[in-house]
Amino acid sequence: MAIRVLVIDDSAFARKVVRELLTGAGMEVVGIARDGLEALEKIAELKPDVITLDMVMPNLDGLGVLAALPVEHRPRVVVVSMAGEDSALGIAALHAGAVELVRKPTAMAVERLYEISAELIAAVTAAATARSPAAAPSAVPMELPAPRLAPLRKSILVVGASTGGPQALTRLIKALPESFPIPVALVLHLPTGYTQAFSERLDNESALEVVEASSGLELKAGRVLVARAGIHLKIARDGTHLRAQLDPLPTASAHRPSVNALFESAALACGGGVLGVVLTGMGDDGTVGARAIHAAGGELLTESEQSCVVYGMPRCVDEAGLSAKSVDLDGMAAEILRRI
Repeated sequence: MAIRVLVIDDSAFARKVVRELLTGAGMEVVGIARDGLEALEKIAELKPDVITLDMVMPNLDGLGVLAALPVEHRPRVVVVSMAGEDSALGIAALHAGAVELVRKPTAMAVERLYEISAELIAAVTAAATARSPAAAPSAVPMELPAPRLAPLRKSILVVGASTGGPQALTRLIKALPESFPIPVALVLHLPTGYTQAFSERLDNESALEVVEASSGLELKAGRVLVARAGIHLKIARDGTHLRAQLDPLPTASAHRPSVNALFESAALACGGGVLGVVLTGMGDDGTVGARAIHAAGGELLTESEQSCVVYGMPRCVDEAGLSAKSVDLDGMAAEILRRI
């Protein structure tokens, strides 16, 4: 059965292009809406599987639509928004329950809207099969176990996520204590222009320092590096220090940044000192890197199917026999603390 989509955008041209792209991919565009209020009426009437949602609209904006979505027959949401001034709104939408985020070309160079075709179709397809993300809890960070005489078993935590990742990563990082004793590096599949806004939001909400990665930046205890969209994040050893490297290679990677690139570099730099975590996401990014971590003597944890928005990336690592344990998201921070 075709995926039923409602297109919501205040731009007539954007509505036309999105409709053409989705219809051409075999999806059924059941309707369009020009603003947030009309969108809510059409959602109640048409009950679409997925909505594509612009963030800046008259009468009621995208965040208002998300807040007002019904509990029954709640559609999955794909945000189609411009980076720049809209970046923080896009990230807020992901935290409010949107499943995917597609970057609309800046300044609406109208012919360029067709350039998002593959990304938009993939996002809507992923959203149609995704579970609705659970709201990020306002949990107090966990406490570290009592001090121990044995040295730390791990020297770095690396994390990968995709569809459903913003909320999952927020829940995980917020649960880690301010005294977390090793550095963290993470890859999240987001469009270019959104990782800075995600980093800033997560930094404000968690006890750890969260920053968008830059070349040469030191990885240290209590600091979380977020891979910059559009370029791979790799870990390099500099004497006794670990530093971030931003590298365009490999260009053939399906994702940039890729979880594989981060995991493989961490395995090379830290060997058995790596603890890798693969969270919710579509596809298999992270499996090759997980093999590298496993071969180097490190450990992998995967998010359980029960808590994943999309059980794709963790499933691939699990089925490859590389996961030491499959863990529900709410128990992941405790499991990490036990293993470091």
